[in-house]
Amino acid sequence: MFTGLIEEVGTVRALQRTAAGARLTVSASFARELRRGESVSVSGACLTALDLDADGFSADVSNESLARTTLGELRAGAFVNLERSLQAGGRLGGHFVLGHVDGVGHVASVSPLGDALRIDLEFPPPLAPLFVEKGSVAIDGVSLTINEVRATSFWIAIIPETRAKTTLGRVKPGERVNVEADVLGKYVLRALAASGRADASLSAALERGGYL
Repeated sequence: MFTGLIEEVGTVRALQRTAAGARLTVSASFARELRRGESVSVSGACLTALDLDADGFSADVSNESLARTTLGELRAGAFVNLERSLQAGGRLGGHFVLGHVDGVGHVASVSPLGDALRIDLEFPPPLAPLFVEKGSVAIDGVSLTINEVRATSFWIAIIPETRAKTTLGRVKPGERVNVEADVLGKYVLRALAASGRADASLSAALERGGYL
């Protein structure tokens, strides 16, 4: 489990395809503090750190994760948001982020909003019931507040600190990003699906583990 508060922006060293998916290697200053088997959020996707060195780590990415996230699009030199798992007793400055990506969104537009940035994001239509105005969402692993929800899009504000400390300050229209809805909404909709009161397409998605 994570908070959505990014510790640092890492750099992809390599993404090597394998029969089971891919091996992703990322540079990270906190790598020497990691232990093999620890969880790390890489642009919103929870991965298990395996091979470690003083400057980075490698993690296996399954074919399922490659299909359901943007990780398969990474190339050497790309930037990724990194966060280690939440420690019990630590401050929760963002919201509960599981690192289980629900879908891939598309950046529709990026525009100035005072010192901040406004990002309008389009999401897969079946995810619509999971988003509420002033609710939480994780975009590429960053905990954010939704300002306004429309039928298949919402917009968020990226403050200067977030622009400087995450990859969201670099996004351009047309880019794809990982989207994770607030886990509370998922449980509510799963209960509705079990009672037969949820949308059929959403019920099917929840049966697949939440991926769309």
